[in-house]
Amino acid sequence: MKNNAWVVLLFCGAAYAQTFEVASIRPAAPLQMQDGGGMMVKVGSSGGPGTKDPIRATYRYQSLSALFIEAYDIRRNQLAGPAFLDTERFDINVKVPKGATKEEYKVMLQNLLTERFKVTLHHEKKETPVYELVVAKNGPKLKESKEEPKGEQPDVNPEGLPEVKLDVLKGGPGGPGPGAPFKRDKDGFPILPPGSTSNLMMNGRVMMGFSKGTMQDLATTLSGRLGKPVTDATGLKGKYDFTLSFAFAMEMQGMPSGGRGMVSGEPPLTPPPPGVDGAPPMPSAMSPGGGPTVFAAIQQQLGLKLEPKRGQVDVIVIDHIEKTPTEN
Repeated sequence: MKNNAWVVLLFCGAAYAQTFEVASIRPAAPLQMQDGGGMMVKVGSSGGPGTKDPIRATYRYQSLSALFIEAYDIRRNQLAGPAFLDTERFDINVKVPKGATKEEYKVMLQNLLTERFKVTLHHEKKETPVYELVVAKNGPKLKESKEEPKGEQPDVNPEGLPEVKLDVLKGGPGGPGPGAPFKRDKDGFPILPPGSTSNLMMNGRVMMGFSKGTMQDLATTLSGRLGKPVTDATGLKGKYDFTLSFAFAMEMQGMPSGGRGMVSGEPPLTPPPPGVDGAPPMPSAMSPGGGPTVFAAIQQQLGLKLEPKRGQVDVIVIDHIEKTPTEN
């Protein structure tokens, strides 16, 4: 009996850990018209496991679709439900149990949606346009990562550009934190130390920097930027240091979703023209504003290629959801 009692207690403890200690959900305030006719709204989220404030998280002007995307680690095209998933906006504050992991946090978000919006859903397999990341005809242009002395950075700073300070930086062990100064490369981008990753936009260009990155890391990042699944089919199993630079093009389609990890509601890249039979489009080499597209840059700079395909993806279908959450 004692052993059985312990099993029950442990199970209850695990279940309890999958909910927020406190959760407040309120409809977001209407957009405010500013002098001159513009709209102003704060969109985005902060806090939670892995941040400076791991036990509190705040969402501002957040859509339900963005919450589902974060909670279930999916893309927008993997979510089917009513139109108000994108139009209804909420301000949310939650208190996270101490020591909760990022994966546990996602389950807490799932439970929050279920409990407060009375969600029922099911999963379906759906055929959809996808991309495969493959090695290009002439082979990869990648060098495997090597251990480098700590604290060393290339001494490059063309034209005496002032050092730049980053507010957000993911660094390796012992690496500099937010606010640390960095010199710039010939394109004006910050030179990051080994063990860091970056996703920056400057001067109309995007730079993705990877240190000790895998091809799966690259595929995941590209998937988020292109808005379509990207699978790694390169067969490359190493870890690599590389950067990818391409022209930034955007197509505003309503208000940004403000998902976590999105910088100031960064809009998606403008998609190339439609493909054949519903497959992803065949990319052009140049963006409308000049400079290589992400498709061309991957081939020119990395010796890789994105091939359009059709594949099966898991889709979350919402059977029922209340438009208004239960009271706090």
